[in-house]
Amino acid sequence: MSKIETPRPIRGTQDMLGEAALRFGAVVDAFDRVRRLYGFGRVEVPVIEPTAVFARSLGETTDVVSKEMYSFEDRGGESVTLRPEFTAGICRAYLTEGWQQHAPLKIATHGPLFRYERPQKGRYRQFHQLDAEVIGSGEPQADVELLCLADQLLRELGIADGVTLTLNTLGDGATREAWRAALIAHFAKHRGELSEDSLDRLDKNPLRILDSKDPRDRPIADAAPEIDDYLSAEAGAFFAAVTGGLDAAGIAWTRNARLVRGLDYYRHTAFEFVTDRLGAQGTVLGGGRYDGLIEALGGPPTPAVGWAAGIERLAMLIDAPDRERIDVAVVPMGEAAQQMALGILADLRRAGIATDMSYRGNMKKRMQKADASGAIWTVIIGDDEVANGEVTLKHMADQTQCRIRPDRLVETLKG
Repeated sequence: MSKIETPRPIRGTQDMLGEAALRFGAVVDAFDRVRRLYGFGRVEVPVIEPTAVFARSLGETTDVVSKEMYSFEDRGGESVTLRPEFTAGICRAYLTEGWQQHAPLKIATHGPLFRYERPQKGRYRQFHQLDAEVIGSGEPQADVELLCLADQLLRELGIADGVTLTLNTLGDGATREAWRAALIAHFAKHRGELSEDSLDRLDKNPLRILDSKDPRDRPIADAAPEIDDYLSAEAGAFFAAVTGGLDAAGIAWTRNARLVRGLDYYRHTAFEFVTDRLGAQGTVLGGGRYDGLIEALGGPPTPAVGWAAGIERLAMLIDAPDRERIDVAVVPMGEAAQQMALGILADLRRAGIATDMSYRGNMKKRMQKADASGAIWTVIIGDDEVANGEVTLKHMADQTQCRIRPDRLVETLKG
């Protein structure tokens, strides 16, 4: 009989155990603490959505939609997609679930996303993100609060010192249109010198040429008109309110006038928290204001701002968390002791005391496992303890021990 070969995991996915899982959990736990501090409610949205949700929100011509989405036709003949990002699904839910009644809505979530792209350091085909959004608020204070939340998260994770907030304004609709026209005119004069990708973007998404990494494009992009030359008074005041709010909150930032978002529904604030500790792909958290997105999905004009951060990338930057440890290890010897141990396990766990027990092994092996687990105490149950209705409670650090009735264990351990 031929040996059955175990299938390999799909490229760009990962299994986590031990330190990797602890790092991942530490990022999620910190996010949950901080979002509660800021009054952001937890939401959940489906992993799978109609393909139109992302085609409309991300744009039919973007790389994500045309090359990277996991889209397929289900058995009912509908085109569906595994979510490549959170914002579109959240905005769809805002419209279809009647969440408008709660506006302005401060919400947060985290979970898996899917993109078919070349796996690289900290990037996977199934990856995970944190996401925070404020929907229904057009005030610059919403942008400031989201940036404060992001900054505090990085501080909680202990990585703020190695990360820089870069900030730009994309202006209002009038500003963006005037700047876009000027950029098209500028880049059109250099058609013969631009890369193939930038030539394609010139007609569809000219702002994206500004962040091209192709060396042929850089001199042309660096000489392009800046948005400040076209900024309306209202847009300038909005950006000043955001930067002033950050200054008041004590959050350092730097201006990056080349930081852009290609899609037309983005307005005003765009930002990235960047680091040089992850190689070329240095963004650990990014976002911006997307006042036109909900309208693009068929809803009424609705201001909104949000950000997302890769959990895997943040997990790579934090210090390794302490390994999880239990408080008490129970070591029974013999069938009667085993039965007694099951009752003790249940009592201690119900009292909130982390407790574990090996399923098998002699006394020596079980004690070695108890020591390796990092347990503070060991409850030893042998024939003599069973006969006397007692257990031996041993302190693992100083090796002292005493006999005690099982019904006094919780009181003793918590005291």
